[in-house]
Amino acid sequence: MKKNRLLFIAIFAAAILSACNKSFLDTKPTNAVPDDQVFNSVDNASTALTGIWAYMFETYFTFAVPGIKSLDLTSDAMGSDVALTTSYGFRDSYTFIEMTDNTKNRVSAYWTILYKTIDNCNNFLSKIDQVPGDDAKRKLLKGQASALRGWCYLTLAEFYSFGVTTSATGKSVPIYTDPANPATPGKPRSSVTQVYQQAISDLTAALPLLADYQRDATQKFKIDANVANGLLARAYLYSNQPAKAIDPAVAARQGYSLMSGDDYNKGFNDVNNPEWIWGQPQTPNQNVAASTFNFLDVSTPVAYYKSFKADPWFQGYFDSTDVRFRLFQWSTTGPGALLYKKFRFRDPGAQVADVVLMRSAEMYLIEAESYARTANNAKAAEALNALRSVRSSHPYNGGGQVLDSILLERRKELWGEGFSLVDIIRTGGTVVRKPFKNFNGGDSIINVRQPDGSVIPVRGVGHRTLTLPDKSAFVPNSPYYLFAIPLSEIQNNPNLNN
Repeated sequence: MKKNRLLFIAIFAAAILSACNKSFLDTKPTNAVPDDQVFNSVDNASTALTGIWAYMFETYFTFAVPGIKSLDLTSDAMGSDVALTTSYGFRDSYTFIEMTDNTKNRVSAYWTILYKTIDNCNNFLSKIDQVPGDDAKRKLLKGQASALRGWCYLTLAEFYSFGVTTSATGKSVPIYTDPANPATPGKPRSSVTQVYQQAISDLTAALPLLADYQRDATQKFKIDANVANGLLARAYLYSNQPAKAIDPAVAARQGYSLMSGDDYNKGFNDVNNPEWIWGQPQTPNQNVAASTFNFLDVSTPVAYYKSFKADPWFQGYFDSTDVRFRLFQWSTTGPGALLYKKFRFRDPGAQVADVVLMRSAEMYLIEAESYARTANNAKAAEALNALRSVRSSHPYNGGGQVLDSILLERRKELWGEGFSLVDIIRTGGTVVRKPFKNFNGGDSIINVRQPDGSVIPVRGVGHRTLTLPDKSAFVPNSPYYLFAIPLSEIQNNPNLNN
């Protein structure tokens, strides 16, 4: 295969900039921008880089694939704690019959978004050093493009191969670091270790270039040193280098305090949240990414699908004092589903909500897990309890395995943010789903007290898919967990499996 045939890459900025007619991005949309105009100044290059970002988040493939953020919903739908109660949007992911089918639209969409972004970053990085203008701005843009490419490779490593502790040499995806052209041959799949290393290389290269960048508070979508450190911490932890993950995790959260309990209950919809390190702002005219709230928001009337309900067993992991416990509510209409009201539209009328990409809570959890995996249980408990105390949850007191408590805390804290399948794959874990039944095997009846004091009995509904498509039980390292490489790539890249 010639790589540009797979990616449907047009001349670099033409299609990208035309997709960026968005208010906060402050771009100059056009239908055709030659390279010599894109790279004739750092300001134009900056616009082009913002256009690459906009393509990832604002390209609407289908109602169920509104940009790259929908990948996070796919990850959680394939995990243990989301009980998908309708047929809308992510049903085939939830039942594990979609992401292993290389003919499916979602399979093609994620591959296309990630590799198109990589190729555009490759083109950008190949030219940015020669762009005239302020050297400090040029270095910043180079750092941001390098970090963005690193994030793409990190994402590919997470979903297209088992974890390095399962098979460090297992095949993952091809690595491209040069711009594609009609003569570019398709490359073979690299190992999962090599793909993680590419991500780490890109992120470590970006950090010194971002060191002096002071990001405007209104531009949290832009990559700065905090974001790059957070991504590097993920990459080190996921690639089984936990000792190296601690320092960047600590660095990433500097300046971003853990939110209050009241803020936690506001709907996870505002990029100005003090805990959000990285997020995608949305406006009434730019809200493709926000359409994911139609699935996640289960309580706002305007939300259309409301399909991401919580597994009822999941609620049992929370202390009753926990600020997150307040977000659970049983539905008394329709199926007796457990609503977890973590995500809600900020402006329901305009269907607007900002999209979270990285929080300081995740960095505390990376630090805690990294200490646990390096046998420093005291420091692991300290980092874990720093988070749990702010959530008004009982502190970890040394009972059981601290690593198990940390992994469970990740499920509780990061629900709906895209980490479920990631954690299952990287740790060699398994999906765990069980029916919500009483001790006699019958339906569980929940007595839901109303504001007027009356009680409504509800037949509790939990997971409806309890096995893999072949009717076998969920197991560690099931091939059903991995994303398929699209059929078009397999057909057009004869080198893929060399």
